[in-house]
Amino acid sequence: MNHQRSTRRRLAIAVVLTFAMVAVFVVRLVDIQVVRAADFNAESLNKRAIELTVSAPRGEIVDENGVVLADSVTRYDITASPRNALPFKRTEKDGSTREISVFDAVSEIAALTGTKADDLLLDVTSDPASDWTMLVKAVDTDTFRAIRDLKIPWIYPQPRPHRTYPLGSVAGNLVGFVGTDGPQNGLEATSNSCLASTDGTSTYERGADGVRIPGSTVTTKEAVPGGTLQLTIDSDLQWYVQQAIAEQAISIGAESAMAGVVRVKDGHIMALADYPSVDPNNVNGTKTAFLGSRAFAYSFEPGSIMKAVTASMLINEGVASPTTRVTVPEFWVTPDGARIRDATYHGPMHWTLTGVLEQSSNVGMSMLGSRLPGSVRYDYLRKYGFGDTTPIHFQGEADGILAKHWNTQQNYDTTYGQGVSVTLVQMLSAFQGIANGGMRLPLTLVEGCTKPDGTVVDLPSTQGTRVVSEKAATTTVKALESVVTGGWLSSELSIPGYRIAAKTGTAEVALPTGGYGNDYIVSVAGIAPADNPQYVVIVTYVKPKIMKTSAAAAPTFHKIMAQVLKTYRVPPSKKSGPGYPTTW
Repeated sequence: MNHQRSTRRRLAIAVVLTFAMVAVFVVRLVDIQVVRAADFNAESLNKRAIELTVSAPRGEIVDENGVVLADSVTRYDITASPRNALPFKRTEKDGSTREISVFDAVSEIAALTGTKADDLLLDVTSDPASDWTMLVKAVDTDTFRAIRDLKIPWIYPQPRPHRTYPLGSVAGNLVGFVGTDGPQNGLEATSNSCLASTDGTSTYERGADGVRIPGSTVTTKEAVPGGTLQLTIDSDLQWYVQQAIAEQAISIGAESAMAGVVRVKDGHIMALADYPSVDPNNVNGTKTAFLGSRAFAYSFEPGSIMKAVTASMLINEGVASPTTRVTVPEFWVTPDGARIRDATYHGPMHWTLTGVLEQSSNVGMSMLGSRLPGSVRYDYLRKYGFGDTTPIHFQGEADGILAKHWNTQQNYDTTYGQGVSVTLVQMLSAFQGIANGGMRLPLTLVEGCTKPDGTVVDLPSTQGTRVVSEKAATTTVKALESVVTGGWLSSELSIPGYRIAAKTGTAEVALPTGGYGNDYIVSVAGIAPADNPQYVVIVTYVKPKIMKTSAAAAPTFHKIMAQVLKTYRVPPSKKSGPGYPTTW
């Protein structure tokens, strides 16, 4: 009896204990699967799910014909998981198995990438609890494949777009470059809203050994590539112009040089060259002062090429014509005390306005220019685009210097290109206006941005500004032909079969302390064909050591203009020029 009672007691205790244990497990299970399920899932996911940045390529920059000037190629960052960096076994080609230590693995990577094994080992071991460290940045595809073939389980190559410039320094002054901190210069910076891409993200899961689980990658945010930026530049012509100014700049010992080609009918910049010019693939090879485009950023007194602009004002206002007569001394003290001198010594000369342009007389242009009040000439200069940046708004673009109120000396100096500071692109814009029948169109460097979905944005303005009448502009161009047919550089500027209108300029360089030194800026600006203007070319050399006159720029102008006429198959002139008299 007592034995049965004892058995029942033990059985009851066992049942109670069993129920208690089950209750504990049930409570624990509910806690894990219900109460704290989300926390545990997140913690588990964090240990097995890895989020990756999916880099989208930056947009291309192309010339007017679609030739690529800036592109993105795939490079690979080699990363590792220090937490999973353990020795592993590798099956060799002969079927044998070999254990690879962590040092052996990083030594193999170092040999392929030209890095130091000790440095890579430090990256892997300095924070053993970390799940990520960078080993080598931006290796090419061949190196990536070689590293992948090592089958190191804790190595994770990440593809990343890398900027490259297939034509090197061709248009490098305009294209700019991308550095480690993003766009640094040129159109890469100013048109970043078009070119910039949007990175996406994806996640993958990995096993306990740190190896990615096949088929586990999930895209969580789509990557969006950048747009395509199309320029007006003709890369072949750009190369030619760059070569031409560089050769002559070296020959005459110039500090720098600039040249531009503009299509008259639409203001498109077909070439805009600087010397020296940066190669975006080797930015460190160029001095900081020449990393951008001095055609936009460097302002200078243009000298006598400004006389073409003054002549157009005088003709438009009806105060002078190509045959207007003026007696020109070599030195002139104006009634209000200004002092003007011509570059060469001569007695009193009987020149027409055409003769003043041909002989590039400062005194003659001052005498004729004074027929218009300074305020009127100032308004014309503003309409021609001086004193303000162009609609291109290029990085670092200068306004130039155009004072609203001139002192007595400046009132005369501005008629022949001193007392006012301009950029090359401003001068190109003014000559485009004269060549285009007095209608100055906004210069265009970027035709537009094509987004990945095919939409085209950032279209440039085509709204022109009427500066002078068509008759005044056409007459000015005809008067400028005398510089080529009868001027002292006629043999250098003439192109057989074509009527060329041009103006030479030699300007003194102002000193920071005031006054002028012994340095000069020399230029030739021209329009062709004069009877049907289609292209404007301007060539400028800064501070040449040899040949400090516009004669230094004339051969380069001839080469570039001849190349432009040939490249675009411009028909020769059919009629001879007007032959305005230059003397009386």
